[in-house]
Order: sequence, then structure tokens, then C-alpha cells
Amino acid sequence: MKILVVGNGGREHAIAWKLQQSEGVERIICVPGNGGTATLNKCQNLPLRIDDFQAIAQAVIEQEISLVVVGPELPLSLGITDYLHKHTQVNVFGPTKLGSQIEASKSWCKALMQTAGIPTASGATFTNPRDAKSYISAQGAPIVVKADGLAAGKGVTVAMTIAEAQAAVDALFQEDSNRVVIEAYLEGEEVSILALTDGKTIRPLLPAQDHKRIGAGDTGSNTGGMGAYAPAPLVDTSLIQKIQQQVLEPTLRALQERQIDYRGVLYAGLMITPQQEIKVLEFNCRFGDPETQAILPLLETPLDELLLACATGKLEQLPPLQWRQEASICVVIASGGYPGNYEQQKAIVGIAEAEQLGVTVFHAGTKYEEGQLVTAGGRVLNVTATATNFEEAIKKVYQGVDCIDFANKYCRRDIGYRLFV
Repeated sequence: MKILVVGNGGREHAIAWKLQQSEGVERIICVPGNGGTATLNKCQNLPLRIDDFQAIAQAVIEQEISLVVVGPELPLSLGITDYLHKHTQVNVFGPTKLGSQIEASKSWCKALMQTAGIPTASGATFTNPRDAKSYISAQGAPIVVKADGLAAGKGVTVAMTIAEAQAAVDALFQEDSNRVVIEAYLEGEEVSILALTDGKTIRPLLPAQDHKRIGAGDTGSNTGGMGAYAPAPLVDTSLIQKIQQQVLEPTLRALQERQIDYRGVLYAGLMITPQQEIKVLEFNCRFGDPETQAILPLLETPLDELLLACATGKLEQLPPLQWRQEASICVVIASGGYPGNYEQQKAIVGIAEAEQLGVTVFHAGTKYEEGQLVTAGGRVLNVTATATNFEEAIKKVYQGVDCIDFANKYCRRDIGYRLFV
């Protein structure tokens, strides 16, 4: 089978890396890919824009692609699945434009959850800053302010004061947001549940925990994610069953009731309260990043079989997913200044030395220039280690991180700290 993977981040490198391990996969085309996929076995990069659907469709036909796997939320929200279904006969793993609203519009998602009775924080949607700020004054702080549209994981402000929340509202409207969602603040531990669905059946992958903040101890600005680990010990068998019954299955039914044939990843960002209540913070319409880089190294079931079953409506026919009984941890190495302004085109060294220690290095923001691997994004590399326990995995991953260098390299040194609190 020939597979086309859309995207150029660490998530897409991890997907391609896992796919190339399957005997049934003959070739992988990454659009546009990055410095890691450029040298991956069975893989080649094709320098097309992820929103150039016509060119991608042409590549699907010319390369005789059997399955397209869409990584990022942007092309999904713009309708890449709809376009490819209309112009080619290819199977697509990724929801339609209608389905991707679950991430592309937080207000649409909130309405869906409220209608379906899915547990979530109370909240309201506003189309002008004056009303939003009046609501904040009435509710008090702490309170959460969210951009309605796509924000690359960074459009959320957890405001501890009314002034901070109102400033976040002003900032979002000044950035051309025409709608914001304001929600009650929830306490507890966050967990990411990435579930695969073919529109009829839904199966969760291993639970993971992400580290969104730039600074140690979860301080500072929100980012796209600075590290993750799996499986999250917080979510035991009993809790995953509750998540299946209270969140995943009702959400799938709500989508079906809206005549949405949702095939792909349904990613639930959850808060588990101290009382073990489940609250949905958000849904995403794609694999999480960097959760995917922590989860896929533990998957033993062939990934190509899973994704094709979702795309063709045959997930129920597959046996239960098989997993390695190990711990996995992923540390993101970022450019200095991220998530604000950061420099690019810094030479990267030490990846081969890191991999000799047994870690896997997924490329996120990299490219080759005149034979030299250089930085090409805010999040540059994802170093992942697996071991029999988290203590060993953490020790191993930071040994790998310390082998790698580029100018103004930055990473958090406490990924996984919550495991020991």
C-alpha cells in the first residue's frame, strides 16, 4: 500500500515512522514533510502546500496512493477530506469539513456538548468584547478565555484575575477574532484521550498527559506542547470505561445525529477533577502533538491497518489494540524565544549520537539546506524514550536530549514531574 501523509511536524514524522514499520506499506509520501521524513526508510517528501488541495489530489492520482492520512487541523478545517473524496477515489483518514468544526469552532463544539449532555464546564459565547467583559465581571475569576477558531494549541488564557481575563478578550478581538468562548475554571489533572473512529465504532488509544506551558512546573505562556508521556497512570481501566461511556460514545452519537460521518481521530482534552469527575475541556479533530510521539512507539498493532479500517468503515472488524507494556516519554526541544519570536536556520548536531543511546528523535521544525540539517520552526525536535518504567524512560530521554545541540536550544527539564508529585 502507498500512503500519503499531509503535514510537516513531529506528529507527522511519528506517523510516517510508525507506518514504515508495517510490511504492508510499500511507500510513504510526505507533503511537505521535514528533515526527518526526508531520510526515513520507504519515505519521500513532496514540497506541496498543505492547503493546495488540487496539487495533493494530483499527487494522489499520479502516485497511485491508497490512503491519505491528514495530520494538521488546518487542511481538515478547510475541507481537504471533502475535496479528495470528490476528485479522487482515495480513502482518507481525517474528518470532513463539517466534522472538523469540533476543533475549528469552540462555540460549535460547546453547543454540541451541551445538547448531547456531555460533561463540560459551564460557559458562554460572545461576539463583542463589551458583553464578554461584562460577563467576566459578573462571573469573577479564575476564569478561562478561549479563541473560537483554530489557534495551534495556544488560544487559551487561564486568567486568575478579572483584569487578566478582560485583557485576553481585548487581545483576541484585536487579533481579528469575531467570537470568544468564556468558561468556568476547572481544577484537577488534564489528560489527553486520542480515540480512533470510523464513524460507527470508537476506540481510545493509550491515555497521555501533555505539558502545555513553556516553563518548569507548568508556568509561563501556553505553547503547542513541550512534552508528553504515556500511558498516564491517572487513567485506569475503570476511568477509561467511564470516558468511553460518558464522552466518546455520546459525542459520536451527537455527530451522527447531525448527519456527520466522522472518520479519523477524536481527541478529547479532559479534566479529571479531585472527585474523579470527567469534564471535557476541548475536542480536536486530529492526532495530538506531542502526545502522538509518546503513544505510537508503544503501539504493536500495525498502524496502517488501523487507519485504513477507520477510513473504510471497518474498525469494528479489527481485534483489540495491542500495546507494549512500557512507559514512554517525549521531550520537545524548541528554539529560544518560542512561543514568541524565535530564530531559524540554526545548524543542528548530535542526533545520531542521541539515537545511539536508544531514543527516537522525531523532527518537528527542521529542514536540510545544502546538506546541513537546520532549524525551521519553533518546536524543532521531539526526543522520545521508552523503558520498563517512567524513571528509566525519563533518565534515558534526557541523556538523548543532552546529546543534541543548536544555538539557543531550549527544553523543559521537568517533563513527567507530575508522575512523582
